[in-house]
Amino acid sequence: MREHLDLTDRRLVKQLSQDAQPGINRLAEILAISVPTVRSRLRNLLDRNLLKIVGLLNLTERPELISAIVGINAQGRGRARELAQRISELPFVNSASVVTGRFDIIVDVTVAGDVADLYRVTSELIPGAGEPGEVMRSETFVVMASCNKWVSLPEGCWSEDARKEPA
Repeated sequence: MREHLDLTDRRLVKQLSQDAQPGINRLAEILAISVPTVRSRLRNLLDRNLLKIVGLLNLTERPELISAIVGINAQGRGRARELAQRISELPFVNSASVVTGRFDIIVDVTVAGDVADLYRVTSELIPGAGEPGEVMRSETFVVMASCNKWVSLPEGCWSEDARKEPA
């Protein structure tokens, strides 16, 4: 079962979500708690994989990046989470979520400037993440404009490794 964050952890996460640049001493000052408390709380959140501190790009300001949402219908609904996990580990994939509604899985994809990379992700990599026939169909929605969309670059963007053929 997922545990809820207490008030101090929520305040720390909220502050870091607004600005992750302040050091431990400044965070302690802002939150009016001790430096050792901030340090241990932060380490605990990071160690438990509840928090990740990363640089985000404003997708609206990056014309060389293509963002797409891919809806997937999968065979064997009892294993949708396993398929989503495998898809989430692919190059160019920001996240894969098991959802309700018309699709079983929604995938958030970012590629660097070349629609051929997007085509490769949607026609080869995503179907290849499942067993034969597990990905029954997919529908790709290319983002034409976005508001307040900040992304962490997935593996593959701006890297030579992504251009290599999958093993």
